[in-house]
Amino acid sequence: MLEAPATAPGSTHQGPIDIVRTQSLTTLVQRELERLILAGDVKPGERINEQHVAQRLRVSRGPVREALRGLERAGLVEARVNRGVYVREVSVEQALEIYEMRGLITGFACARLAAASTADQRGELAGLVTQMERAASAGDQALYYAINLAFHDKLMQFAGNMRAKAMYDALVKESHLCRRRSLFSPRNMGESNAEHAAILDAIRRGDAETARKVGEEHIVGGRRRFLDVVGSTAGT
Repeated sequence: MLEAPATAPGSTHQGPIDIVRTQSLTTLVQRELERLILAGDVKPGERINEQHVAQRLRVSRGPVREALRGLERAGLVEARVNRGVYVREVSVEQALEIYEMRGLITGFACARLAAASTADQRGELAGLVTQMERAASAGDQALYYAINLAFHDKLMQFAGNMRAKAMYDALVKESHLCRRRSLFSPRNMGESNAEHAAILDAIRRGDAETARKVGEEHIVGGRRRFLDVVGSTAGT
C-alpha cells in the first residue's frame, strides 16, 4: 500500500500529484482567460485582477499567476511594473508586422495544399466558403468571423506542417486583439470571401504557384481592410 510521504507541519513540499494538480489548474485557468480575451470579454488595455480571477474560477492565486505568465509569453497580456497585468494593446505597426508574417505562412500552406490535398479536404474548405457566403449575405458579422477563422485553421491543418501551424496560431491569437473589426462591413466580408474562393480554386487545380500568390494576396487584402478601418476610426 502506497502512503503519502511524511512532511513537517507547514512544509511547502509538493509531491508528484500536487505538481500535476497545480499544472492542470494552471492550464485550465490559462485556457479560460485566453477564451475571455480572444472573445473580447476582457478588452485590450484592461487590467486583470488576480484575486478576482481566482475567486471567479474558485482556485488559489498561484495557478492564476502562472497562467498569466503563460499568456504573457503568448503575447496576449503584459506585466507592468508596480501596476499589475493588462491585456496587451497591439499598435498599428505591430498589427502590420503580424499581417506580413501571416501572409508568408498562409501562402506557404496554400502552395502545399495545391501540391497535395484530398477530395475530403477540398470539400470541407468549399463548405466553409459556402457558409461564409451565407453569413456575409445575412450580414452576420460574428458568424462570418468565426467561420473565417475555421477556414484558415483548416488551411494550416491540412497543409501538414505543424511548425508552421504553431507559428500561425500564435500570430492569430495576437491579431485577435486588433483585427476583428476589419471584417465587419458587408463589403469587406464579401471581398474577403471572394479571396477565399480564389484560394480554393487554385488548390483544386493543383496550381501551387497561384495558390501561394492568392494566399499571400488574401492576407495583404486583410491588411488593407484593417488599415481602412483604422483610418476611418481615426477620422471620427
